[in-house]
Amino acid sequence: MKQFLRFCLVGTLGFIVDAGMLQLLLLSVAMNPYTARIFSFLAAASVTWICNRSFTFRSAIPASRAEWLRYVGLMALGALVNYTVYALCIAASSYARAQPWSAVAAGSVAALGINFLLSRLLLRPAPASR
Repeated sequence: MKQFLRFCLVGTLGFIVDAGMLQLLLLSVAMNPYTARIFSFLAAASVTWICNRSFTFRSAIPASRAEWLRYVGLMALGALVNYTVYALCIAASSYARAQPWSAVAAGSVAALGINFLLSRLLLRPAPASR
């Protein structure tokens, strides 16, 4: 349970990065909300990878580019759920179009369980030596 709570704390940070980067891209680059979300998600996934590996799962394995690629690849299922819910919210709701953070939140909540289980598989701590 403690591990899941730490995962949720890291996820909150990831949400802030995701929603903040999305807003930045929408306002400063005038990118459409669907394309902008791909970039904001990658930024958030990078932050959550770093935090989850050191705080949530306390991985003893040194970080590597290959691990990041595996993490992002493994998160693809959760990302698909997350992005689908986000896109549906943007397409169907004027509130979500005006406040895209709300669509990011809906997508994040929808993918929470999937992302936790997949992260746990990849970033599990090294077994204790005997």
